Formats: sequence, C-alpha cells, structure tokens
Amino acid sequence: MAMLIIPSLAGIAYGHTVDSVGDYRVEIGWMNEPVVSGETNAIEFYVSPLIPCPEIEKAIKCAESQDFQNGVADLRKTIKMQLIFKDENITLPLSPDHNIPGKYYAFVNPTVSGFYQANVLGSIKDTPISLSMHPPKVAERSYIEFPKKEHEEIIEQHNTIQSKHDELEIRLNTVQSQYNNLESKIDSVEKKLEQEQQSDGFSGFDYASIAIAVTALALGVFAVRKSR
Repeated sequence: MAMLIIPSLAGIAYGHTVDSVGDYRVEIGWMNEPVVSGETNAIEFYVSPLIPCPEIEKAIKCAESQDFQNGVADLRKTIKMQLIFKDENITLPLSPDHNIPGKYYAFVNPTVSGFYQANVLGSIKDTPISLSMHPPKVAERSYIEFPKKEHEEIIEQHNTIQSKHDELEIRLNTVQSQYNNLESKIDSVEKKLEQEQQSDGFSGFDYASIAIAVTALALGVFAVRKSR
C-alpha cells in the first residue's frame, strides 16, 4: 500500500519546473493545482543557491536533483514575470511570501485553458536572469464543474421556447376572436342584404358596408393563417 501511495503523491507534488541561472536554482509552478481557467491563481517562484554537483554535468539536472532551501530574499524589486499565451502577454509583479524567504507569487487569473509560458526577467543579486519556463497546463474549468452548465442551458432554452409558445397562443386566440367578430358582422350584413333585396334594392351605404366587411374578413383570414 505504501509503495502505491508514495509515488502518486510525489507525482502530484512535482507539478513544478526547475532550472538554474548561474549559481542559483529557480523553480516555478502553480499555487493551486489542478489549475483551471477562470479562477484566480498564482505562479509560485522559488530562488535558492545552487549547490555544486561535480558528478552531474548539466546544470539543469543538478538543479532538479536538489530541493528548495535557504531561499534568496529581497528580489521583489529586481525580478518581473512575463506571462505569455499565444500572441498575448502580461507583466506581473512578484509578491514575497512573508513566511518563506525566497518564495514569491505572481498572481493571475488564467481565463483560457492551454499551455502558458513564463519569462523570468531581471536579476538575482548580481546575476542577470532572462529565462523562459513552462508551468503545467491550465485545464478547462468544466473539468471540475458539477453539474455541467449544459444542463442549465438546455433548461433555459426550454423555458424560452415555452414562453414564446405561450405568447403565440395568446396572439392566435386574439386573432381568432377578431375573426369570429368579423364573421358575425358578415352574417349581419348578409341578413340586411336579403332584407334590402326584398324591399327597394341596394343603397350606396349598403355597397360600401359589404365591401368593408369582405375586406375585413379577408384580412382576418390572412392574419389567422400567418399566425398559425
């Protein structure tokens, strides 16, 4: 059990990138892991003396073989961190950790997922530093969201459709009522027409009434069909 747990914990803890500059060991990583887009986070930056490794030729391998210790303080004013994502960049100031000398934070809110590049610029004491480092990938925020937002979107779409349906029903009922009123008026005109035929014939007013009624009925039928 111990053999299974310890390697997994080591893998999680080693979410940092290590390099060397002159006589110094530098290390970066995200403050909160797993890091996801849309959440305020910070890049942790560690600086400590590099202990010589005569048996290791490459300086970066020497730095990776060591742990952070005896951190170098008072670098807040001499080092800046430039964060790059594709063709955009931002320069972030460093905030020192008041409890751990040599540990600094560059606070940022990564808004999109992907790989970011961190350029460390300035000087460590008398040693210039211009180093490009790559913290772990920023994951999509949906990776840890529960329940998924798409459920809310589906519900919202359903409510919007239902609201439009209800509004259409109201309009359709209004047009149907107007159509019924027009039919009633047509019936009234037809009855009057029959009465006129049995008496003295049509008057100018009667012809105008019939024309208006027929036109209104046609418009009502068109409105009902369009609404449906």
